[in-house]
Parts: sequence; C-alpha cells; structure tokens
Amino acid sequence: MDDSDPRVRLAAFAFLDGQRQAIELLSRKMLAAGFQFDGQRVPLLGPQGIFKPRLCRLPLSITTVPAREGQRRPYEDAFGEDGLLRYRYRGPDDRPQPDHPDNAGLREAQRLRTPLIYFHGIVPGRYVAEYPVYIVGDDRSRLTFTVTVDERRFASLGDAQPESTETEIRRRYATRLVQQRLHQTEFRERVLEAYQRHCAVCRLKRDQLLEAAHIIGDREEHGVPSVPNGIALCSLHHAAFDAHLIAVRPDYHVEVREDVLHETDGPMLLHGLQGFNGQLIRLPRIERHRPDRGLLEMRYEAFRRAG
Repeated sequence: MDDSDPRVRLAAFAFLDGQRQAIELLSRKMLAAGFQFDGQRVPLLGPQGIFKPRLCRLPLSITTVPAREGQRRPYEDAFGEDGLLRYRYRGPDDRPQPDHPDNAGLREAQRLRTPLIYFHGIVPGRYVAEYPVYIVGDDRSRLTFTVTVDERRFASLGDAQPESTETEIRRRYATRLVQQRLHQTEFRERVLEAYQRHCAVCRLKRDQLLEAAHIIGDREEHGVPSVPNGIALCSLHHAAFDAHLIAVRPDYHVEVREDVLHETDGPMLLHGLQGFNGQLIRLPRIERHRPDRGLLEMRYEAFRRAG
C-alpha cells in the first residue's frame, strides 16, 4: 500500500476526533471540505457513497445518506439480525454492480483489513461519524458488504493484525452500541426539528438542554421511534414527564400531578412545574408530526394510575 494511505487515515481519524469533541452531528459541507494534509486538501466524503480521496489508494469512507421526509434512502443500508451493517454495492444509476471499481476497492480493503470511516446521515446535511469500521463480508448474491465497527483504540493503520474470536466479539458489541446510538440520535433530531428545537412545555431553545421524550417507551409494544411518538422537552420537563409528575393530555394540554400542585418548595417548583398546569404545549407546525392522541391517551392513563 502507498505510504501516504495509512498516514492520511490516521490524520482523518485525528481530525474527526477534534470535530466530535465540539459537536456530535457533523455538517456535510464541513466533511466535504475535509482537512489539510502535507499542503493538500483531503475531503472525507464525496457525491457517491464509497469515497476515495486522491491521496489514498483504497476507499477512505462509506456513507449512508439521510432519508428525506416521506422518501426512502437511495441505498437501503441496514443493520441485520446479527447486529452488523449491510452496505449496498455501488453501481451506475443506483443499480448495484458487483464489479464496479468502488466495490473492488472495498474488497481490497477487506483483504488488507484496512480501517474506514462510516458516515451515517441523520437528517439532511448532518452526519454521525463512526470509525474505524472494517469490511468483514462480501455477499454477491445480495449485493452487500458486511461492515463492523471497532473501538477507536484498536484501529490498525498499516500492518494488518490477525483477527481472533475476541476481536469478533468486541466488534459485534461495538457495532450494536453504534446501532442503538444511531437510532436514538435519529429520533432526537427528527423530534427536535419537528418542534423547531423548542421545549414543548417551557419553549426553551437551548439545544444542549433539549431531549426527545418517548410518549410510549421504545421497549413497549407501541413504542416506535417515530415523531408522533415523541415530544421535544428540556431536561427538566423530560425528567418530570418520565416520573409522571406532569402529563400531556390527549387535548395537548399540560397537567401537573395533584400532589405536586399543592406542594410548597420554592420558586423552582412554582415556575418550573406548577405554573405550566393547564397550558397548551407548543405543537409542530406540520400536523402529521404532532403527538399521536391515542398514544397520549395510553400515557395519560399511566399518569393517572401513578397519581
């Protein structure tokens, strides 16, 4: 492999380390601009999903674009039942071809156990970066590669390391954690976007303090990670909602639990919880994004039992 290739990968990982310390979601514009290496610009992604910058001999990154409202992703990359990512082959006009040069590049990365970067689109224009990832399988019949994530500290740059059962177990665990994190991040971003990044109760706009609350928990039967099963809440009102101290009724009004209403505990309780009793929540402008009234009814019954 060219000497510059592993050094570019190491520099790309270090660049992303710095970016992720400041923000979790990275803009496509910033990733396309990339970073400087030996006086040359190195983009991290391109128009196509499999991307190889000029200074690398093998692909540096693979990308799953975000799904747009009411549309499917052009390539349906998905996590399998084994928890590993299935990444679709590339081909012209969105028709995957096994022998496309980009697919051949990923096969060579698999053979050499070369680490790559995986960019997963959360919402249009914003991505989560996971690295290192490795190509560990190639299924021509299903036109997919199998991709696994590893912990950052185990990135192998230059010398291929022998794989073991311990390595496989560690990577499967890391990949499952990434899958969970991606689903949580997608849910949060879609809910916050629907509420224009405001708390539905107090209208707080501070993004660092906003969360996506499930109306029905994601481990319950009706707890699907969809916007109508979510409400944007600040950390205080999310905690109060989860503890059944407050509820959002099916008519979209806040109800504070009776014992909390009659409690005396200073201005925080008065202005943080009691003062919102009976208030209409801030609703998404798009009607289909508004809380599902049936789910709110189920949640409200749990609130009444708790009280």
